Amino acid sequence: MKAFIALVHRELIEHRGAFLIGPLLLVGIILGVTILAFTVGRIDTRFSGDMLNVSTIAIPFFGSLFLGVAWGLYLLATLFFYCADGFAADKRNNALLFWKSMPVSDFRILLAKLVAAVTILPGAVFAVVLLSMALMLGTAQITMLFSGLPMGFGFAGLWQVFWNVALIELVQLAASLLWYLPFMALVGAMATVVGRWAIPGALLLPALASTLEWVTLGGTHPFATRTWNYLTYRMTVPESRMVDHWMQGNPMTVDVSAGLAYASDLIALLDWTQVGIGAVFAVAVIYLASEYRRRSNDN
Repeated sequence: MKAFIALVHRELIEHRGAFLIGPLLLVGIILGVTILAFTVGRIDTRFSGDMLNVSTIAIPFFGSLFLGVAWGLYLLATLFFYCADGFAADKRNNALLFWKSMPVSDFRILLAKLVAAVTILPGAVFAVVLLSMALMLGTAQITMLFSGLPMGFGFAGLWQVFWNVALIELVQLAASLLWYLPFMALVGAMATVVGRWAIPGALLLPALASTLEWVTLGGTHPFATRTWNYLTYRMTVPESRMVDHWMQGNPMTVDVSAGLAYASDLIALLDWTQVGIGAVFAVAVIYLASEYRRRSNDN
């Protein structure tokens, strides 16, 4: 078990540039932009009419939520590039013979890479997300107070915003990682065969499978098949209905239970049967990739 944990930790050490150092640099940029936005007059805080009735946590809540979405897109793209690069790294840097001499199977090595992709690597980015939200909210509050701007949320209100958005982002991150696990595993498995070209190869496979169904079973066109409909369903990001509920009602009215409402609704809506099928598929393709890696090494 210690060896497996060490393998997972190794992935963070080797890819800390994309999952830790790079995000921290982006946090510095976000902090600078936040300070400038409130100190050079780029944000107009003079409200009148209906805006005077805005909930004191609504604006920082949706601002933090938007920041979390941006970080989520960054993480999603980075994870797929990690799978394409990390699963082929040993072959590229001639480390296969070294790992072959260790008492660790190819399956455990590849499984550790996949586990790192859904635990420690996104966990590092999530920690940076929390840091960026805290800095953005705190800096906005402090600069507004020192600038004499009339709009202040209070640190108690900002804590409510931070806690709610952090819970939303955590549950959304966990659900997305579970939902996209088979795709990440497929890219990683293909990377053991074709290296960095795994991403375009993984994108080509669904189109080939759908085309094969269209040719054999018929249909209007290759993208009007059951295979394509299923893949489209699995490629859709799982999300809660709470955002639509907030926007259809009064988007500026957000109470202190927003995070729990979002989390419970998303957990209830998630197709856990498909999550289980995806997990089995992920382990299966990783096992096949490990067998290919073991046999190709022996030859």
